[in-house]
Amino acid sequence: MIRPQLTRYPARHLAGLLLLPFAVGAAHAALTAQEIARLGKDLTPVGAERAGNAAGTIPAWTGGLTKPPAGFDIKQGHANPYADEKPLYTITAQNWEQYKKVLSDGHIAMLKRYPETYRLNVYPSHRSAALPQADYDQIREQAAKVTVTASGTGLDNWERSVVPFPIPKSGLEAIWNHQVRSRAGGIDRRHLIGSVNPNGSFNAYGVEESWIFAQNMDRQESNRFWYFMARMYSPADVSGEVVMVHEPLDFARDGRLAWVYNAGLRRVRRAPQIIYDSPGSFSEGTRTEDDYDMYNGPTDRYTWKLVGKRELLIPYNSYAIHSKKLKAKDVVKPQHLDPSLTRYELHRVWVVEAALKDGMRHIYGKRVFYIDEDSWTIAVKELYDGRGQLWRVGEAQLMQYYDVPLPYYAFENMYDLQDGRYFVAGLSNEEGPWRFGAKARRADFDPDALRRSGTK
Repeated sequence: MIRPQLTRYPARHLAGLLLLPFAVGAAHAALTAQEIARLGKDLTPVGAERAGNAAGTIPAWTGGLTKPPAGFDIKQGHANPYADEKPLYTITAQNWEQYKKVLSDGHIAMLKRYPETYRLNVYPSHRSAALPQADYDQIREQAAKVTVTASGTGLDNWERSVVPFPIPKSGLEAIWNHQVRSRAGGIDRRHLIGSVNPNGSFNAYGVEESWIFAQNMDRQESNRFWYFMARMYSPADVSGEVVMVHEPLDFARDGRLAWVYNAGLRRVRRAPQIIYDSPGSFSEGTRTEDDYDMYNGPTDRYTWKLVGKRELLIPYNSYAIHSKKLKAKDVVKPQHLDPSLTRYELHRVWVVEAALKDGMRHIYGKRVFYIDEDSWTIAVKELYDGRGQLWRVGEAQLMQYYDVPLPYYAFENMYDLQDGRYFVAGLSNEEGPWRFGAKARRADFDPDALRRSGTK
């Protein structure tokens, strides 16, 4: 068997790294019957380790949260099932070295960057992630046949958005798990997006999004993965502007199609720049297009290494910061999110390192992703510039939408260690509830339909 090659992490990282015997192997082979038989036994239905850790600080997975609490009203938001818990301990710039085995380089950098204000409140770990049984059944069915294409830029024999590689054997498979993870087939949501200046002023844009996966479209097209539309509703000078994207499943066969609608001119135009490291829409340069959803889009510019597993403190069960009792100004503070509202838990994560290929261009020379084993969501990421310096640190404020059920995030945020700004997307404390399982008509995602529906 080919043994995994470790990235040259410092010794303090290796102490927390759990290299599993199935970490690497044949690059594009479907799972065997023996491997699939592990799902639902020693592994959970999505491929995570069912057992807790030896120290007892990570519990066993017992099914997750699949039902809302009594009296649940989606209009009032998601009640925090762990509201009575207090932090086990708090990590600060003064004591972080005691906890370095479970800290990412990104969080250590944040503690050093903001020693007076930044901290991590660490709570008991709860493995709340869960999906419907139909998704678990689909994972088992697909696992025997789905593979990464020979080019690495797409999937073969893929049917719908659930985990295609519950036992990943390469970095590509792990990053595809994140990209193709379940989102109930579609999401309609209304939220705030934008950059936050060091003084705490929030350059907020209001956006209504429809993100519909091919399985939830009324008409199927060849080589289509998802369809995306974002319509701005505030501030007034951008109200009515729209971004629309058609995403291929295999970038070797087709490229991304993107359009923007200018409400003032009532004009629809192609937008080929909405990809890779182009500045993200309405981010004022604080993120790239492929930063959205922690990572999205083609995989061809990087080599992807599956480093292994480790135990790491990540944002989890982020119900408090998602509360409808809060306003955006309560969450967004100078330099970083309000640390009294964030919640960190110890979980196992897959570590994937992406290194820019020779001859390829991207503003990030290296990216490190920490993927939650229970949800296959990138929970934390570290982005390095071309000089090898840590530049940006991203987080997904994970939580379980127990009414769906679906593990997703309250919102995502990313800190720029160089200029002191940060970016948030998905902030919806003051907005209506999101609708999971959304469906759509393919005709509504045509450029002509975009032009006809546009208003200022």
